[in-house]
Amino acid sequence: MIEVQNVKLGTLISVFFFGMIGGTLRYLLSLKLASTGTILVNLIGSFCLAFLTYYVIERQKLPAWLSTGLGTGMVGAFTTFSTFTVDILGLSTFTDATFYLLISVVGGFLLAYTGMILGIKLGKVGDRR
Repeated sequence: MIEVQNVKLGTLISVFFFGMIGGTLRYLLSLKLASTGTILVNLIGSFCLAFLTYYVIERQKLPAWLSTGLGTGMVGAFTTFSTFTVDILGLSTFTDATFYLLISVVGGFLLAYTGMILGIKLGKVGDRR
């Protein structure tokens, strides 16, 4: 049995609850958009996690249980590396797979960077008030 020390029940419940939301959102998008949905959720998730980290969490605007629930639970369940990998393997040509990989990795990095910059800038604006 895995023993976890210093984990609060509220945090576990938060990760569970927000994980259900993130997983459900990903599932609904995948029904509508197939493999395009995987790229979309991973790109959106990259932005959201960076924004959460650099604005909400770093500024400690939310209690720890809520920021963990949103980041690890919702964004973690919303994004998916395993589906990303299976989608790449299912593409018919090397060119398609390469394009998918590049859009996902480069786009994810750029959106995470954008989320970070936006979070930092909004944090500085909020500090002036």
